[in-house]
Amino acid sequence: MRLTMYTDFSLRVLLYLGVKGDKELSTIQEISDAYNISKNHLMKVTHELGKIGVIETIRGRGGGIRLNVKPGDINIGDIVRKTEEDFHLVECFNCATNQCVITPVCKLKNVLHDALDAYFKVLDSYTLADFVENNEGLASILLGKNL
Repeated sequence: MRLTMYTDFSLRVLLYLGVKGDKELSTIQEISDAYNISKNHLMKVTHELGKIGVIETIRGRGGGIRLNVKPGDINIGDIVRKTEEDFHLVECFNCATNQCVITPVCKLKNVLHDALDAYFKVLDSYTLADFVENNEGLASILLGKNL
């Protein structure tokens, strides 16, 4: 299984904002510079994260973005589910387009489904707080702060 760049960038934005804290606004340019990734990609990501409700976007001069909820309330599994297009690991996972002839008797699809469930069980056991709280190394790299 491989996550899309979109989900990767979404998680990175949340990590950055989580380290920065909810009192200070961040800019997309600031996050783009910290990770050396495209500002255009981040604009799309932050727009979606705002629609999901995990970040607050403030427009205009002096505007920016910040977390809208506490890091402990942002479940990693939920974010991955909301930012990925689908989880069709194999053709038969998509009933609308499945043309695999062995689907009715295939036992592999059940194993892959169990593996996907286990994957989400692990992701669901973590929140953003698990990665940003007391993580001086992350703050140092992203914000240039020696804590």
